[in-house]
Amino acid sequence: MNAPRFLILADRDFGPLTSKTANSIVRYLPDRTVAVLDSQLAGKTAQDVLGYGGAIPVVATMREGLAFKPEAVLIGIAPQGGRLPEHWRTWLAEALDAGCDIWSGLHTFLADDPMLVERARANGRKLLDLRKPPADLPVASGRAKDVDPLVVLTVGTDCNVGKMTAQLQLVDKLRSRGMRTNFVATGQTGIMIVGSGISVDAVVSDFTAGAAERLVLEASGDADIVLVEGQGSINHPGYSGVTLSLLHGSCPDALILCHQASRVYLGDYREASWVKIPPLTDYIRWYEDIGSAVHPTKVVGICLNTYDLDDAAARDAIARAERETGLPCTDPVRYDPAPLVDAIMAVRSRLSR
Repeated sequence: MNAPRFLILADRDFGPLTSKTANSIVRYLPDRTVAVLDSQLAGKTAQDVLGYGGAIPVVATMREGLAFKPEAVLIGIAPQGGRLPEHWRTWLAEALDAGCDIWSGLHTFLADDPMLVERARANGRKLLDLRKPPADLPVASGRAKDVDPLVVLTVGTDCNVGKMTAQLQLVDKLRSRGMRTNFVATGQTGIMIVGSGISVDAVVSDFTAGAAERLVLEASGDADIVLVEGQGSINHPGYSGVTLSLLHGSCPDALILCHQASRVYLGDYREASWVKIPPLTDYIRWYEDIGSAVHPTKVVGICLNTYDLDDAAARDAIARAERETGLPCTDPVRYDPAPLVDAIMAVRSRLSR
């Protein structure tokens, strides 16, 4: 699935923490992004808003965005529950009339909307619901533990701390070391970037681990290393189920723990002291113990998201994480990913003996 030229729809939500899908497309597919629609930030650029993305313009209306001749409109937010804002339906219809396909990663499937389906049919356009899972997923059977490549899963202290980004930052570095490396997308944004995968948070719970297992098996045929995109957090009151399913379904040999250095509470529960983020060493123990109940696994490195810290504070946070955990740590977007690449290579060398 090749990426078209996108107009990204993120109205009133385009920002470092509020538009994960939009931000990732801007970061990894900037040459396929013609503009971002956000009426509150119109006149700015992606660089102004995110600190990257260069001169990609932010526009106020669908008409202004369509003037840049996109081939598809991409819904660039993933709100809690994944539902389509009602007033966006008119904008999507306008885009279909202008000859655009619609790419969506929401839980609300566009193919279930009669008006949009009819408008797409009339214009010969496509509605792509990337969160819709396959119908034939199995219950996990532990087959992923027997694959030949090293399987590495990112796990987190919370949602939206950089689990997908960490893996994408590692792919090219590992390939440059001669490692055939495949990235497994388990969320709608990763699917948009690499063109394949299963959005596991939309899978019926009995089959979520089976989806992870299938993805690992499919990615293993031509790989030395398989990097699996993590989701959620093991202590997240809302999303721990998908975290556990990935942990047991993918049977990872190694884990990378991801954390946003400045975050104190789980992001959806900022005022609730009962979900304050505990020490990294607690997470390491939990993930290793629970994961190893199915397949032996170890946390081998720490990925620290320091986007909102200055350089001195970021380097201090990395040093503190290394002291606390005794593991290599870096922010692979801001700094060299080499410490994490070295850790993965060391595990592969040890397990292949």
